[in-house]
Amino acid sequence: MALHPRAGQLAQAQDLIDLLSLMADYYTRVPSADDASQRVTFGTSGHRGSAAHSSFNQLHIWAITQAVVDYRREQGLLGPMLVGIDTHALSRAAFRSVIEVLVANQVVVIAQQDDGFTPTPVVSRYLVAHNRNVKALENGNSDLMDGLIITPSHNPPSDGGIKYNPPHGGPADSHATAWIEAKANLYLQQQMQGVKRVNYHLAISAGGVEYRDLYTPYISQLQDVIDMQAIAKAKVRIGVDPLGGSGIHYWSKIAKHYGLDITVINDKLDPTFSFMPLDKDGKVRMDCSSNMAMAGVVPARNQFDVCIANDPDFDRHGIVCPDGASVTGGLMDPNHFLAVAIDYLLSHRPDWPSTAAVGKTLVSSAMIDRICASHGRQLLEVPVGFKWFVDGLANSSILFGGEESAGASMLQRNGQTWCTDKDGFILGLLAAEIIAVTGKTPAERYHELCQALGTSVYQRIDSPINAKKKARFSQVSSDCVTVSQLAGDDITAVLTHAPGNNAAIGGLKVTTSNGWFAARPSGTEPLFKLYAESFVSAEHLSQLQQEAKIIMDNALKG
Repeated sequence: MALHPRAGQLAQAQDLIDLLSLMADYYTRVPSADDASQRVTFGTSGHRGSAAHSSFNQLHIWAITQAVVDYRREQGLLGPMLVGIDTHALSRAAFRSVIEVLVANQVVVIAQQDDGFTPTPVVSRYLVAHNRNVKALENGNSDLMDGLIITPSHNPPSDGGIKYNPPHGGPADSHATAWIEAKANLYLQQQMQGVKRVNYHLAISAGGVEYRDLYTPYISQLQDVIDMQAIAKAKVRIGVDPLGGSGIHYWSKIAKHYGLDITVINDKLDPTFSFMPLDKDGKVRMDCSSNMAMAGVVPARNQFDVCIANDPDFDRHGIVCPDGASVTGGLMDPNHFLAVAIDYLLSHRPDWPSTAAVGKTLVSSAMIDRICASHGRQLLEVPVGFKWFVDGLANSSILFGGEESAGASMLQRNGQTWCTDKDGFILGLLAAEIIAVTGKTPAERYHELCQALGTSVYQRIDSPINAKKKARFSQVSSDCVTVSQLAGDDITAVLTHAPGNNAAIGGLKVTTSNGWFAARPSGTEPLFKLYAESFVSAEHLSQLQQEAKIIMDNALKG
């Protein structure tokens, strides 16, 4: 995909959304239940869409919320529901729509006081902590709390999103999301017949929403997962750019609570996100793992020991290191920081269960495999999606779960569950802890890991694909690979199911002793994603990619 000529440059007026038009579209556009692009598509990251394209409108939110109410009744869940929102323009409007349906269905709603924003990890942690002490009711039902989070993550400002976290605190599994999706689309087809609603102002005046301080519990418990005392004692200088996201007011409170040296580089809150540099494709996108979107943060790297950025719902992290004697600073590749984080944690969490595994998605760097082997730790390799880590984080059989897209979470320092969704706060603070304890930046630590375990070259390429070929991915099998070598090395494995849990990966992964590739379709766009990594050289990676494309072209014929 070609780089946009203005990528990395500050957004201009013509790049920004028209807020009035966006709001009008949200309330007035009527999605067609017969148009697949306008139906509810509720995956593990929930439903996302655009009001202008009739894929995220008030009718969608009413239908989805009623479907969630129906689902939780099916599950015997009678407890309150925590509703969080991020800073996208449509999130506040969608919040009102959600409240109208929940209160009409007599669901007790918990929300941040003062109409504040609530990051995904704060919702997850609150659910985990609350539900730990909840007992089953006599009639077999449960007073457990679950949550709705209104966010399209790092998507452009024009988009909206909503996702459901069951009582375990993490992303809903495939069964739950399929159930909710089908029910919501049925409500759309029936033109909202069966959807209960009450006017938002009546819902609020009737006391249907209980407002709580969600800041304090989360912030005060951070010391249970991160060595905050070490960071404070070492006086680590931390620069933070929330990228206008939902955790924007948390950082100053964290600094005050723990006596940390935190400077918020950018405290702007603007639903058009006018302060953002354009991403690779020329769109405004709050992607803290993108060099282009992070072009406003990287120049400040030498003013601090580490800089941290997050996406709008704060489930992802971006780590920026200063220049050093052995390394050039800048935005760390997410795979590189995951490797450093795992290596550090395996040496500095003595109370973690010795039998617990490190979780990684199978498109993450094989450097993690080498680190786990060097520590004698079990590796659990699963398909793409954080949902695969939820149960393990909940029962402490997984000590760390990470994705190459800069999302991860981990256990508390004592080995108990912290949260079961991605947490951008704790990964950023972990970078500061690493500096405080080792005296080295994460970039310097990665350089040392490469010297000890080998240097890899990793790349993901997104390519257009038509609907027919995209559908063929579901039929790909190991028989599609008819060669015995890849880039000059013997093939050691051909995978269509993840080795960690035997779940289908929705594509193909081929490995050798010196590299690998994986191919899978995008869940939301007409693209297929080719991931590849070489422990030999950039030239070897290029050869690996070329041969991978030939293999996939043959596999997708038909």
